[in-house]
Amino acid sequence: MTDVRIALTGINAQGRHGANPGERDFPQDFVVDLSVLLDVPEDSLESTLDYRIIAQLVRDTVSQRSFVLLESLADAIASAMFEYATVAEATAVVHKPSAAQSLGIQDVSAHVTAK
Repeated sequence: MTDVRIALTGINAQGRHGANPGERDFPQDFVVDLSVLLDVPEDSLESTLDYRIIAQLVRDTVSQRSFVLLESLADAIASAMFEYATVAEATAVVHKPSAAQSLGIQDVSAHVTAK
């Protein structure tokens, strides 16, 4: 094996992010889709990333940090994946369901790829 892409979709998390007054006062729902490119040299759990670890790192980033821009949150999530040496690239898509509903549209999201 060499380059492997792992994708997790629909990671639910709560955090305090937003540009409008009051948006960071209370936790809101966010949904994250994450794609991580890994260098996996062998068929072994130790040489890759456990899905549970990835999902928890995403949830921790959303809940423990606060940003004005959705784009900044997506960048923080993608960049956090580099805590692991096997990560070569990470793309985070952050959806903010409450923003979409209040605008009368289906979805609002920001996509960031970190290398």
